[in-house]
Amino acid sequence: MKIVDYPDAEMMMMDLADTLASELKNCLLVHEHASFAVPGGTTPGPIFDSLCAVDLDWSRVHVMLTDERWVPETSERSNTRLLRERLLIDRAAAAPYVPLYADAQTPEEKLSDLAAALEPELPISVMLLGMGTDMHTASIFPGADQLDHALHGDDNLVAMRAPGAPEPRITLSAKVLKSAMSRHLVIVGGEKREALEKARHLPPEQAPVAAILNGTIVHWAER
Repeated sequence: MKIVDYPDAEMMMMDLADTLASELKNCLLVHEHASFAVPGGTTPGPIFDSLCAVDLDWSRVHVMLTDERWVPETSERSNTRLLRERLLIDRAAAAPYVPLYADAQTPEEKLSDLAAALEPELPISVMLLGMGTDMHTASIFPGADQLDHALHGDDNLVAMRAPGAPEPRITLSAKVLKSAMSRHLVIVGGEKREALEKARHLPPEQAPVAAILNGTIVHWAER
């Protein structure tokens, strides 16, 4: 794990957007397409705002989420909605989108179909992750019902229910997260930095983010 400290979050978001764009461009030089996995939530929004205007061949960049809440796109809690509003616009509107949600009552009903659509994108070319103060990443939460399977199983996608998560989730498994060709983790604030330092000394069962720290570049700013 490598930690890059920034003087402020605004500079971090712009620099990280440049880094991700450069990695995608380099991938497209040698591959037919690049797969690009990103988190939802509030933290990556400014990165998306910069990245969507970057001049690259977005038609060959296959965008997907690292995890999704099992809610329709019309919900304010939909990560897909965030991507459509802040990343899949401007030049990046040309990017194909690989969904992690389908119209069904439960994620289990569509899990095999979504996993089949994900398979051609693996290993993921460039990945951006977030982390919660509880040390979860993607939707691999401590105390979740499928935690052991998400951390150690062979499936690429896992349906997840966890304390404190109002709705079911679907998440890339640790197997997929760890196999990404390039992996970045972005965090802001002292509380998350403390959580990261704590996670370094805990097993993934207590701090799921610990499963992916090896080989990850962590980008941090105080505020």
